[in-house]
Amino acid sequence: MNYQEAQDFLFNALPMYQNVGKSAFKKDISNTLALCNTLNNPQHQFKSVHVAGTNGKGSSSHMLAAILQQSDYKVGLYTSPHLKSFTERIKINGQAIAESGVIAFVESNKAAIEEIKPSFFEMTVAMAFDHFAQAKVDIAVIEVGLGGRLDSTNIITPEVSLITNIGYDHMDMLGDTLPKIAAEKAGIIKSRIPVVIGEKQEETYSVFEEIASAHQAPLHYADHNVPLPETDLKGSYQKKNIPGVLKVVDNLRTLGWSIPDDAIISGLQQTIPLTGLKGRWQVLKDDPLTICDTGHNKEGFKYILDQIKSLDKIAVHMILGFVKEKNVSELLASIPQGTHLTFCEASVPRAMPLSDVKLLAESLNIHANYMADVNEAIDAAKEKAKSDELIFIGGSTFVVAEINGL
Repeated sequence: MNYQEAQDFLFNALPMYQNVGKSAFKKDISNTLALCNTLNNPQHQFKSVHVAGTNGKGSSSHMLAAILQQSDYKVGLYTSPHLKSFTERIKINGQAIAESGVIAFVESNKAAIEEIKPSFFEMTVAMAFDHFAQAKVDIAVIEVGLGGRLDSTNIITPEVSLITNIGYDHMDMLGDTLPKIAAEKAGIIKSRIPVVIGEKQEETYSVFEEIASAHQAPLHYADHNVPLPETDLKGSYQKKNIPGVLKVVDNLRTLGWSIPDDAIISGLQQTIPLTGLKGRWQVLKDDPLTICDTGHNKEGFKYILDQIKSLDKIAVHMILGFVKEKNVSELLASIPQGTHLTFCEASVPRAMPLSDVKLLAESLNIHANYMADVNEAIDAAKEKAKSDELIFIGGSTFVVAEINGL
């Protein structure tokens, strides 16, 4: 088996949320447990930090991994989805799993996979845990895929859990109110394991208090009133993520982990080169300023619009594409008048067709251009944009993933 065959087996044999959405979401962790059992339960063979939340969990996971790396630990990092390569999901000290490692996992476990029939995400989680266990990492930062309570990653017993914030996303699967969504994400809270809440929100405060109390889990809230170290992750919204990261570090130190102050500073300042993070307020070009960001829900998109406003550019060219299950009307309605809009369509089954986007835009009296290919849309924007204007690309992880040269 070569890498392409192994990748095809992972992507095509079983449902993949990244491609098909809700139909791939399994409200049960039994398959993950069964598959990990055949692997000698690797999830119990390394220490971990578990990270959930609506926005910021990816950035927070990468910042934590960078800080731990700078503290001279061997650090696993599991995140999703990937942008360019499947191997981006599973890293140790910033190095993605080798293609040969993916092949070996599929070949060694093909019979068990075909018997258990796990989803794409369940297979990927098991692969990550097996990789971390075999490499004997000191600690792994594990990002929740979706929700928390029933997420495949929720078979670990971490040192500390982090829930960054709660917003309206994946409401068809997690619930239609903030307390319901919070309860799903609070499902990562374990007995007597400290949990950090990145943002104290009035609507969800009581949910976390109740669930943490039931599990006798020490509950900590991030302090947003302290001076924050700088990070190389751009975007003003990182100021909401850093306090949660720092509070997790405080808890790890209390548990005996040696994390020097200078490791915190250098880890935050070098998160991108240390972990290879892409797609978070990433500058693609300086003239005209061209930026992409994967923020795609209501709260994440608001952070992006606030950041764009702070740049005070003469004109803004936005290239956006969406997935079918998002409440796109709210996002479209929030875009400032005068923005030069082009809508595109990512090459994945979950992408919202341009015809649907056009109907929504026209119902809101929004004038826009429509080009299926994101790179053609970027080229067209470059032709029009002046040096003191901004080009922004986003609306969906899948749109950002298709940018050439990212």
